[in-house]
Amino acid sequence: MTENKTGRRAPADAPAGGRNIHNINARTLRTLAHPLRIRLLNALREFGPATASGLGERLGESSGATSYHLRQLAEGGLVEDAPELGKGRERWWRAVHEGSIFESADFLTHADPEVRGAIDLVMHEVATTHAQELNTWLGTMSEWPQVWRRSSDMSDFKLHLTPELARELSQKLHAVVESYRDRVPEGTEGSAAVRTHLHVFPRPSE
Repeated sequence: MTENKTGRRAPADAPAGGRNIHNINARTLRTLAHPLRIRLLNALREFGPATASGLGERLGESSGATSYHLRQLAEGGLVEDAPELGKGRERWWRAVHEGSIFESADFLTHADPEVRGAIDLVMHEVATTHAQELNTWLGTMSEWPQVWRRSSDMSDFKLHLTPELARELSQKLHAVVESYRDRVPEGTEGSAAVRTHLHVFPRPSE
């Protein structure tokens, strides 16, 4: 799982471009295995440091719930205090990493059923997030300039591949995405944050 979102599955040897990317292990996977924690981490990575109350407003949750789960994420080493931002008793949090990666197959065959359950929860939460993001775009597409509507894409492809070629395809697509990173400075007029989803999976033949 890469990018500003948690839960992206990437080939273990996919390029990270020298960025601060966390390689998830069984311990941090258990920490992440809660829908609200995934959403909190996603929000901190995408929008930057925030307080528990600010995150609660953004996500529609109570500050008590966000505070508790932020502390759990901190114990797992995924978020940390940002004391330089706080005023008085105000406590700010930030993500420790830009993104995370893991090899889902390694966890799906793990001997511990708790770990297998955690990966199942995380992956389904990622799928839900992808669907929500796409539906949000479709619901607000008319509000964007025509140049952005013409630049969007929602495609799917059917290929006949071996497992090795499917992995090669994923690696090459990751490399293409990385080649566009930092080409446009943040705040450039006419630019926007762009979300790109990649799904590669086999289907049974008729």
